[in-house]
Amino acid sequence: MPAPKPAPGPLAGLRILDLTRLLPGPLGTMFMADMGAEVIKIENPESPDYVRMFPPHLNGESVHYLMYNRGKQLLSLNYQTDEGRAEFLEIVKTADVVVEQFRPGFLNRLGIGYEAARQVNPRIIYVSVTGYGQIGPYAHLAGHDLNYLGIAGVLGLTGNPTEAPTVRGVQLADIAGGSYGCVMATLAALYARERTGEGQHVDVSMTDAVMPLLTVAYGLFAGGMTPVRGEMPLSGGQPNYGVYQTKEELKGRPRYVVLGTLEPKFWQKFCALVQKPDWLKFILPQNPDQLAAYKAQIQTLFLQRTQTDWVAFGTENDLLITPVNDLADLQHDPHLVARHMIQHEQHPVAGNYTSVGVPLKFLP
Repeated sequence: MPAPKPAPGPLAGLRILDLTRLLPGPLGTMFMADMGAEVIKIENPESPDYVRMFPPHLNGESVHYLMYNRGKQLLSLNYQTDEGRAEFLEIVKTADVVVEQFRPGFLNRLGIGYEAARQVNPRIIYVSVTGYGQIGPYAHLAGHDLNYLGIAGVLGLTGNPTEAPTVRGVQLADIAGGSYGCVMATLAALYARERTGEGQHVDVSMTDAVMPLLTVAYGLFAGGMTPVRGEMPLSGGQPNYGVYQTKEELKGRPRYVVLGTLEPKFWQKFCALVQKPDWLKFILPQNPDQLAAYKAQIQTLFLQRTQTDWVAFGTENDLLITPVNDLADLQHDPHLVARHMIQHEQHPVAGNYTSVGVPLKFLP
């Protein structure tokens, strides 16, 4: 069994057993390792984390595996054997939290589920991260990020109204639902244990966890409106709040900016500075045809300057004009650099690589 790892951070002294694979659970436990927790990633040598096989690889090491497992200790343990189950439960005696993302009931059938664990450690917390939760008609179904977004209603609100819903460029359900949900569940259960002295089993459904992303859209629906993708106020329905192409290109690809002049005071200033007073009415288009026409006029204006020029103009005049960064831009963005959000890593096998930094900062 790995020795306790001293680490700085608000979660120092916390021991987490990580049985998860792929993306949601591993990233969530990595966040807690970043905050000082001792995270022991336990992999069954008969079926290790599938991410190890995902390209690209650096000297045989999957970059994705490295990205989701920073700061963890690794333990190879076949917990599907009698000997392995006994060893796992011995480690549970020393642990605070177990995070797992198998289908409901799988660990119970192995004899290492929450009920078995609490017999040897009443303070143990189990956090189960699944697509659909521990109960309900879908609980035992397989799924992925796109399935959860579709069922939750998020996917149906994404994209243009005349086209099929757009597949997002990031894994919202996996990360916003699973990874962050895992951290929130763990911290809430730990706080409850401080008061009661007992652990508990927390059910994190990625489908449930992304539904709060609907809060604005569902507010419209609950108020009697019918939200349409691409036409909601914060999702393409206001010409003064959107994405526009600029004159600039990089390697043959257009460069874009975000125009974030949502409040009237910013839009009024923008219209005055670009000498377009008649655009003041654009803030509240009355129908889809007006929306398209207003956006076309603004697009024509943005094509007259480069991304660099527009960003400088926005910064100088406090107009909420910011770049749409490509991934290659991130390590050069001065704010992201100052926040250490792209950090340089060293691995004994993979060598040097960059990864996404720690999102939470604890100030002195």
